[in-house]
Amino acid sequence: MTSRLTSAMLVGALVRRVAGAGGNAAVLKKGDATAGALLIVCAERGQVRSVRERVLGTSGYAWESVGPESEAERAGWLERRRARDPDLWVVELDIPNAERFAAETIGDA
Repeated sequence: MTSRLTSAMLVGALVRRVAGAGGNAAVLKKGDATAGALLIVCAERGQVRSVRERVLGTSGYAWESVGPESEAERAGWLERRRARDPDLWVVELDIPNAERFAAETIGDA
């Protein structure tokens, strides 16, 4: 078994990197510090562009687009996801190319 960084460490690194690049990052919901799943709300200038989830596939971790497109439906969807998985981290990144920041910082394609 290989060691891996905890969810709290990954989120902390992502928040610091986005802030260092001039963007804003906020932890909307804290999950399990050790192994909670990560959900990234990608925004640019306050407008949500997509929601991405870190999923484990056959070739390792990747970011998959999830959730409804509509902002009106998104809040309810996020609450239902958290109700089903209280270990889930929800982090909003407000920076151009938020998906790229997440992939580069956490090391996923």
